[in-house]
Amino acid sequence: MAPSLPNNPSLERFRRDARRLQRAVRTNDPEALARVSRHHPAGAPAHPATFALTAAQHVVARAVGFSSWPRLQSYLRTAEQLRRDPTVTVDDDPLARFLSQACLTYSQGDGPARWSAAGDVLRAHPDLPARSVYAAAAVGDATAVRRHLDDDAGAATEQGGPFGWTALFHLAAARVPQRDPVAAARLLLDAGADPNAGYLWLGLPTPFTVLTMCFGEGEAGPGRQPRHPAADELAGLLLDRGAEPNDAQTLYNRMFARDDGHLRILLPAGLGRGDGGPWQRRLGEALETPAEMVQRQVDWARDRGFTDRLDLLASYGFTEGRPVGAPSPWRPDGPEPPIAAAGTPDGVRALAAAGGDVDARIDGHTLLHHAAWIGDVELVEALLECGADPEVLDDVHGTTPLGWAEHGQAEATAAVLRLRRRT
Repeated sequence: MAPSLPNNPSLERFRRDARRLQRAVRTNDPEALARVSRHHPAGAPAHPATFALTAAQHVVARAVGFSSWPRLQSYLRTAEQLRRDPTVTVDDDPLARFLSQACLTYSQGDGPARWSAAGDVLRAHPDLPARSVYAAAAVGDATAVRRHLDDDAGAATEQGGPFGWTALFHLAAARVPQRDPVAAARLLLDAGADPNAGYLWLGLPTPFTVLTMCFGEGEAGPGRQPRHPAADELAGLLLDRGAEPNDAQTLYNRMFARDDGHLRILLPAGLGRGDGGPWQRRLGEALETPAEMVQRQVDWARDRGFTDRLDLLASYGFTEGRPVGAPSPWRPDGPEPPIAAAGTPDGVRALAAAGGDVDARIDGHTLLHHAAWIGDVELVEALLECGADPEVLDDVHGTTPLGWAEHGQAEATAAVLRLRRRT
């Protein structure tokens, strides 16, 4: 299981946590003693007054998912070198502004408005691709990329731009119109670009790689964080050139919707097998093993009723999930309502036919909210057909499914819901 860390984790923060825990245990604080009992192999100390700092450090490390304090230290040293923060506002100069606005950053600012603003910058400064290999890659201009490589053979491997990304990474992350991204990517790879280039988003242990950016999507939904327009072709090229198919962030980003296109590319390339590649070697136990990554996919598909995904995974030999009756990693506090496992149109209809509640809440919202957000027109239509309430408000934002669709830039489902709006 992947560790659970705060954004931008630091060794000093965990040192403070360990010292604080040591003091609390030595004063017989019940919560501190319970924490030690949960996470230390020896359990709660027989003599709290002599509780050692090394023991407290061990508990702190185990509590966030590492087997020991040295393993946590090792990860934090590695993460410091690989950490990037693409969520910051960049306005230093036109080039930096263009690159930051043209690319997916997995921040709240992602979406069509941001890419439109990048287009405005490019129109005002059309020389940017000629000035920068990163801009040339972002617009998929193979001719400009070739000129940069002719001038500087190392341009394919250097990191730059506002977030310290390679040119190939900019190409995969960009969501502005591109001329010929596949040809530009091939040039960069021929010149030595790393198909496994990536970074740790705010220092967290699941790397965002070139492949991740090709496949896109994620918690903000496909409207705000879409896959690259040439995702499948680019992904195939990257995998042919050595990209590691066990890409944990891709699996997470793409698991929320029913589409299995990414799995149909990654499974034949070795997903779920092998040693995990360069990122596994860098991060060690901080990154799930290939087998653990695929087990999560089996678990999620079962929990959500994604029968086609289960069949696809089974066709490659992946059927083992968590034991029956074990707590869900997605909802450790208790079972979800039956509608949560009806993630397909047929599943919704079967549940409704059995008298199930199609408006039951999942973490404060309905399945109709979720289907609207991810742009699943067939699922939205099935829910409405079965009597789902299009005016229901979620618990957090007080917003209808239509509001979710509009905020998520999911125009196809928004159009369906507008037709059903009550007057």
